[in-house]
Amino acid sequence: MDVKIGISNHHVHLCQQDLETLFGENYMITNVRVLGPIRDYTQVEISKTDAIRLGINPPVRESGDLIDSAAVTLIGPAGEIDLLKGCIIASRHIHLNNEDLVKYGLQNKTKVNVKLLGPKGGIIDNVSLKIGANYRLELHLDTDDANAHLIKQGDIGIILSGDKND
Repeated sequence: MDVKIGISNHHVHLCQQDLETLFGENYMITNVRVLGPIRDYTQVEISKTDAIRLGINPPVRESGDLIDSAAVTLIGPAGEIDLLKGCIIASRHIHLNNEDLVKYGLQNKTKVNVKLLGPKGGIIDNVSLKIGANYRLELHLDTDDANAHLIKQGDIGIILSGDKND
């Protein structure tokens, strides 16, 4: 079961109020991507390498699970926000739709393993399945996972059922 790989660099999901505080009418952004659509909460996703540089220790979490997540300050051209929580290292995950679940026989699974190919390939564990009606099949890794395995955007991994011997 092949899966296209997408590499996720540090980025922010913003609620409407925080978007307006940071950027006002100026939506020019440098160095950090802001992904839409607007959410009900603000979430910052970084790698462990970023966390070390910032001197913070965010937990590894599924997107949206911000309980006991790290505090971080966001600075935009129109203002700044001190988030008391909201910074995480995102879990490895595969976006897929219900048709993909059936096609690949993954209906009763919440996590799988994925084999990464190449000169520093290997098997990564604890890859969550994120199901959405409009999702297209893609594995999301952060830059630390990608760099450790010499993986680049668009490479292919192989979904294993959860048993490393698949």
